[in-house]
Amino acid sequence: MDPKTLHTLEYFKILERLANYCAFAASADKARALRPTANLEEAQLRLKQTTEAVQMLVTRPDLTIGGARDVRTQVDLAAHGGVLAPTDLLDLKSLLIAARTLARTFERLGTQFPTLSEIAARIPTAQGLVDSITRAISDRGEILDSASEKLNTIRRQLRITHDRLLSKLQRMVADPKTSAYLQEALITQRDGRYVLPLRAEFKGRIKAVVHDQSSSGATLFVEPLSVVEGNNEFRELQLAERDEERRILAELSSQVGMQAGNILLAVDLVAELDLCFAKAKYADDLAASEPQLHTIPKTSQGHPGTIIRLYQARHPLLDPATVVSIDVELDPQTYALVVTGPNTGGKTVTLKTVGLLALMAQSGLHIPAHSGSEISLFKQIY
Repeated sequence: MDPKTLHTLEYFKILERLANYCAFAASADKARALRPTANLEEAQLRLKQTTEAVQMLVTRPDLTIGGARDVRTQVDLAAHGGVLAPTDLLDLKSLLIAARTLARTFERLGTQFPTLSEIAARIPTAQGLVDSITRAISDRGEILDSASEKLNTIRRQLRITHDRLLSKLQRMVADPKTSAYLQEALITQRDGRYVLPLRAEFKGRIKAVVHDQSSSGATLFVEPLSVVEGNNEFRELQLAERDEERRILAELSSQVGMQAGNILLAVDLVAELDLCFAKAKYADDLAASEPQLHTIPKTSQGHPGTIIRLYQARHPLLDPATVVSIDVELDPQTYALVVTGPNTGGKTVTLKTVGLLALMAQSGLHIPAHSGSEISLFKQIY
C-alpha cells in the first residue's frame, strides 16, 4: 500500500490504538508494524485469528499472557557474552513461564481455537533454564544460598565471622573502661569495616586504626586492633561471596546465551498471540465484526467485479456517541459511486470510512460495521 494513503486515511492512528491493548512491548511493536496484506489467504487467516481471540475473550476471559516480559535486549546481551542482573533473569523466567503456560493451554484447546493453537504449538522450550533461575534467584531478585554449594559455605562462614566480630565490639562498647571514651555507644562502618566512634580528645586511649573523622572533628571512627583480624576475615569472605555471585550470574547468562534462538522465538510467538488478543479487545470496544473478504477475479474485459457492502459502518476514530453510521453497497456490476452533497455533509468521512475499513480488514482487524458486511481485497487504495 502507498504510505501516503495509509497516512491520509489515518491508518497509523488505528495501529497506535491497537498497540495500547497489547500487554508488553514486543507485541506493541508488532501492532505498530502491522500492514495490510494483498494476499487473500493471509488476510483471511489474520481475520480468523482475531475471531478466535474474540471467542476466547468470551469463553476464557481469565486467559492472558501472564507475566511475559520483553527480554530481547537481555537475551542479545547474554548471546554476546554479557552478564545479566538478577532482575533480568527474573524477567526471563516470567517470559518462559508465560510461554510454557500458553503452549500447554492451547494444546488442550486445539480443536476449539485451531489457528491460535497453531501459533502456540511453535513456542519452543528453554530446557532447564526456568529451574536453574528458580534455584539461584529469589522472587525478590536475591541470589539464594542454594545457587551453589560454595556460596552456601561462604555465607555460613560469613554469618559466623560477622556474629563473632560484632560480639567482640559489643563487649567493648559495654565495657565501662572503653565506653567512657566513646562519643556514642554504637557500632558503625567505614569503608566496609566495623569501627567505633571515639571522642577525639581520647585519641590513643584505645589501640586502634583511625579510618575517618566527623565533619566537626570531634569524633574519630577507629578500628580497635583487637578486631582487625576479624574485620579482615569478614571482608575477605564478603569479596569471596561477591565473586561467587558473579560466577553464578555469568553461568546463568551463559545458559541464556546458548538458548538465545529459542528464547527470542518464544518472545516473538507470545507477542503474536498477544497481538491477536489485542485485536480482539479492540474489536470488542469498537463493537466490530468480521467482514467477508472476496478476491477480485481476473477478467479479459469489462469490470473486474469488485464488491463493497458495508452495513451501518462507522469511522473508528470518531466519537462512538456522535458518529453517524453509513451503508455503502457496490455490487460486482457497479463500476463507480459518485458521492455528492453540501459542505459538512459527510462526503470525506464516507470516503475515509470505506478506505480505512478496507485497510483494517486486510490487516486482520474486525471492522466497525454490522455482521454480514463484505469487501473485496484490494492491491491498492488511492
